[in-house]
Amino acid sequence: MTQRVEGERGDQSIEGLLLAGRTALITGAGSGIGRAAALKLARAGANICLLDLIDERTEDVEKEIRRMGREAEFYDVDVSDPGRMERAIRAAAERFGSLDVIFANAGINGTLAPIEDLTPEAWDQTLGINLRGTFLTVKNAIPHMKGSGGSIIITSSINGNRTFSGFGMAAYSSSKAGQVAFAKMAALELARYRIRVNAICPGGIETNIGESTKSTKQLDKIRIPVEYPEGSQPLEHKSGRPEQVADLVLFLASEQSSHITGTEIYIDGAETLL
Repeated sequence: MTQRVEGERGDQSIEGLLLAGRTALITGAGSGIGRAAALKLARAGANICLLDLIDERTEDVEKEIRRMGREAEFYDVDVSDPGRMERAIRAAAERFGSLDVIFANAGINGTLAPIEDLTPEAWDQTLGINLRGTFLTVKNAIPHMKGSGGSIIITSSINGNRTFSGFGMAAYSSSKAGQVAFAKMAALELARYRIRVNAICPGGIETNIGESTKSTKQLDKIRIPVEYPEGSQPLEHKSGRPEQVADLVLFLASEQSSHITGTEIYIDGAETLL
């Protein structure tokens, strides 16, 4: 765990009032959507707990947040490890005094293979990080949120919920569908504590998730050609940006979405409507 240092004068924009005095915990915080959300929520006034595996990218996010004048702390965790997750989330709650926003964002594509060629170990790795990791994040955060309520946001995907043309992604799509079901169950269970739970379902976004993708040669035997009339993303004709997803995360984290819970929200530029 890194040590706290003093930051520079904070962001004074209107956005900086939305989460003033609150603490947000983000998994997979070192890159892509996690990084963009961490910076967005920090600009909105939140202190940030960054959970990820040891990586210079996460340390850079921590430093950038502190330069804004916000507090930030980096915790080295494997989200599929119950002990490490329990200790990290407890330490974060003790460090900041409360947890108000949880962004369960960590995930991998994993191994892409036909079902008959996918190994149980590869299946378990993808489900372990994506679905078990989400469960462990929420499970360990609940005791620190029950007193004052808050918002839990889960990064799911269009895959497994609206689209199924990601050939070889049976494990990934199953984990993403499971996250939406989990969010709905949690929303009902936690409503009595004024804890809102929602899932976001991004389409193609410019991130580093490709680093966790292991494609196999067996995929060629199951591919079905998919042809789009004029590009796969009608709204902008290109992949979305992590910052656009971070805008949605900020909305769901703030009181501007105070009556929204148990919902999956698609952010894909109409990609899945084709």
